[in-house]
Amino acid sequence: MRNDIIIRPETHKDYKDIITLILRSFQEGTDYSDGTDIIALIEEIRDSQYYIPELSFVAEVDGKIVGHFLFSRFPLSETANGDYITEWEEKLVMLAPVAVHADYFHQGIGSTMITMAIEKVKEMGFKGITVEGDYHFYNQVGFKTSSEFGIYPTSGIPLTEPRCMMCQELYEGALNDIHGYIVYNMYYNA
Repeated sequence: MRNDIIIRPETHKDYKDIITLILRSFQEGTDYSDGTDIIALIEEIRDSQYYIPELSFVAEVDGKIVGHFLFSRFPLSETANGDYITEWEEKLVMLAPVAVHADYFHQGIGSTMITMAIEKVKEMGFKGITVEGDYHFYNQVGFKTSSEFGIYPTSGIPLTEPRCMMCQELYEGALNDIHGYIVYNMYYNA
């Protein structure tokens, strides 16, 4: 883990830098997004009832924003169709999206900022985190396939690999009584 990274809650002053960072990150680092849909998702989350301003972060190195990520409340569904279990939205957060500035790829920024932020999520009393992404990366920071916890992706999610849907318990047994389906239909841009 790097010791030169500072994470802090984003501010309105950061928005322009965040947009630039996300566009470059997704255009240069993925083959599935140019970043515009990711920016739309962030704006949608910020405008939703699930947004947690204290858990929307930027990562800085030497005063420069090198990463952005946010956690938002996330209710599970009792069915694959979206009948949400609202009592669980205070217990789970979704980590999405995550972006590292293209100039800082493969330098330990992502794993450091997520590891640091997981501690902040724990401090706020949440029980678990869901994420969809590259399991090779997220397994390194403590995530496991979500089905191991009784949390399943729905058929509406185009997963190329079931291990891409993951969860992390924030303490042993925290997710024992929580189960259901991950349904993104509360967001148009998800």
